[in-house]
Amino acid sequence: MDQPLSPELLNKIDAYWRAANYLSVGQIYLYDNPLLREPLKLSHVKPMLLGHWGTTPGQNFIYAHLNRIIKKYDLDMIYMSGPGHGGPALVGNTYLEGTYSEIYPNITQNEDGLKKLFKQFSFPGGIPSHVSPECPGSIHEGGELGYSISHAFGAVFDNPQLIVACVVGDGEAETGPLATAWHSNKFLNPAADGAVLPILHLNGYKISNPTVLARITHEELEQLFRGYGWTPSFVEGHEPEKMHQAMAAALEQAVEQIQQIQHAPRAQGNSPRPRWPMIVLNSPKGWTGPKTVDGLPVEGTFRAHQVPISISLTSPPEHLRQLEGWLRSYRPEELFDEHGRFKAELAELAPKGERRMGANPHANGGILLRELRMPDFHKYAVDVPSPGGVRAGDTEVLGRFLRDVTRLNDDQRNFRIFGPDETLSNRLGAVFETTNRQWDAQTVKNDEFLAPTGRVMEMLSEHQCQGWLEGYLLTGRHGLFNSYEAFIHIVDSMFNQHAKWLKVTLQLPWRRKIASLNYLLSSHVWRQDHNGFTHQDPGFIDHVVNKKAEVVRVYLPPDANCLLSVMDHCLRSRHYVNVVIAGKHPAPQWLTIDAAAEHCTEGIGIWQWASNDQDAEPDVVLACAGDVPTLETLAAVSILRGRLPDLKIRVVNIVDLMKLQPSTEHPHGLTDKDFDSLFTKDKPIIFAFHGYPWLVHRLTYRRTNHGNMHVRGYKEEGTITTPFDMTVLNDMDRFHLVMDVIDRVPRLGAKGDHLKQELRDKLVEHKTYICDHGEDLPEIRNWKWSPQTERPA
Repeated sequence: MDQPLSPELLNKIDAYWRAANYLSVGQIYLYDNPLLREPLKLSHVKPMLLGHWGTTPGQNFIYAHLNRIIKKYDLDMIYMSGPGHGGPALVGNTYLEGTYSEIYPNITQNEDGLKKLFKQFSFPGGIPSHVSPECPGSIHEGGELGYSISHAFGAVFDNPQLIVACVVGDGEAETGPLATAWHSNKFLNPAADGAVLPILHLNGYKISNPTVLARITHEELEQLFRGYGWTPSFVEGHEPEKMHQAMAAALEQAVEQIQQIQHAPRAQGNSPRPRWPMIVLNSPKGWTGPKTVDGLPVEGTFRAHQVPISISLTSPPEHLRQLEGWLRSYRPEELFDEHGRFKAELAELAPKGERRMGANPHANGGILLRELRMPDFHKYAVDVPSPGGVRAGDTEVLGRFLRDVTRLNDDQRNFRIFGPDETLSNRLGAVFETTNRQWDAQTVKNDEFLAPTGRVMEMLSEHQCQGWLEGYLLTGRHGLFNSYEAFIHIVDSMFNQHAKWLKVTLQLPWRRKIASLNYLLSSHVWRQDHNGFTHQDPGFIDHVVNKKAEVVRVYLPPDANCLLSVMDHCLRSRHYVNVVIAGKHPAPQWLTIDAAAEHCTEGIGIWQWASNDQDAEPDVVLACAGDVPTLETLAAVSILRGRLPDLKIRVVNIVDLMKLQPSTEHPHGLTDKDFDSLFTKDKPIIFAFHGYPWLVHRLTYRRTNHGNMHVRGYKEEGTITTPFDMTVLNDMDRFHLVMDVIDRVPRLGAKGDHLKQELRDKLVEHKTYICDHGEDLPEIRNWKWSPQTERPA
């Protein structure tokens, strides 16, 4: 075996590792007496013990060795902790390197600072137990397992000098997203992107079960990773001296392989897809911790996962003595001076300045964020001579705008479009006029838009696309995720974690704001008639609005010009999650580009051209949010104004869904006075909504006129059918909307009754026609806006 470490350096790295382990145990257990200046007492131990020890010593071991390799090769490297529940490791190491005290000056580099460092961990008013946003150097909390490699690759796209050392827990490796993420190496361009160095932390156990990868043969494990396209090196054992030498050798080999892989394409152009290096670290769970507790084995078992020794008023007295012995086994007197400062000869092992992994600016991406170069969205407008006078596919129009966003930022390499093989399906194909899909695997004749470098990232895994984009954003770039609406639910929990990250970082002054996470959801519920029930679900909106108002926004543009205005705003925004829902099929266009920009700026408003209540109080308010609900609402208005001309109608269109919430609940929300001025205090409101009806009720339940609000939306009815029949199945079609008005305006009397019967007949005719002909009635397919329509068509 290679022996890259001299005896002196070996001893120093081992001492550094011991110091990190000592700090980790101290964080989990100690309330006082941080350097054991006196015998340990129960009063020195926290009353509630929280944390995860099992993964921590292995991560401390990795961090210490990464420090050495960064200094030797002058690497630009960040650390990503897949098993981020091992928070003591990253907090302790950033403290040892000095970053933590720079960001948190009250956590000083002395005994008092150690006491505060220990007390704050998993303690009220302190810090979480994971590698949370509060931890310097972190862009991946790791509380929810499965996304570390995806985040790591997102971080290195367009960062050619960056290496992400990505620690993958062997329990985490059992998740679907992580198993898929190993394929990210087929999308990495060694000439223009950085490198990910995965380190599989194979310590054998999860909370109470063995891990799958720890219970297969060495040969099978090696073949697995070679099959994924990696070249694995194994560092295996439990004897510190041998493990230090093996890890040092493996890291040197990996870095040299990375540099060799990158050199050829950077110097000479494209080369065959490389096999990138990775490391498998096979070490005991809870390494260097207690061997047994209460007669049961701990180190190297699942019992080391969390807090291996319980300490309380009722625990056996020998537990306290065992904890003290464990802490003293690291020999803190050799590691810290009389003032409690980490000894200088050990501290010098860490890199300096921004080369420290806790201080690397890529882990605080807002520092590196550059403004997008944006074209003038007005130039892509659909010419709308009159409302509904032309038809266009909204996302197809947007595609031309995104094409030029991509083109304008190509030299900056800070904008990408991500999606699960749906960029063309969602009618954004214009982007391929200026870029390709990035793809480093084999290509064959008839492949389209595949190249080693491209601004579009597509893999048939929503998890992967989301993880890539999050890593890209967190390291200071911009992007867009386009997906089918129904299947964005696959990343519900990933959205949760990112939204929580944004919320917490808003409260940390040292964390700079990053570009917003932008979702474009198309192929939506109302135009998935050809795919059927499986593709019909608008519920992602409901999920999104559960999050804090400071970070979430939902937009439902009714036409292409509004979509242009909304997307321009979203791409310029910071530190939000923006959800934009738009159709891809040709549909009526309602507003000129100037009117659209004004309407989207306000987010909600009365459409005067569709209303007839300008000289009197309205009898009814027809509200709509979403492109198809807007179409059906205007069709209903056309019937009502043609057949019941004395009826006073107000049409309110909502682009920014959060306008419905009170201003006290969301920064975009309307005041009660403004809400009442739109919706009235006492008139019936018929609301056609893109999603599930109860979401509108949830957002408006405090409003004065909520009792008069009747919402139509998706109610879990769908199949393969015609576009109009989708609205009929869910009672959101124009005929049902008209009948809702008749039911809620009693003065319409006999005229209303007769019209209602005609509409019931029309619905029967509709059903018969589509079953015979396979398409909607001609008067539905060919309908155009006119406030003077005579018949219920």
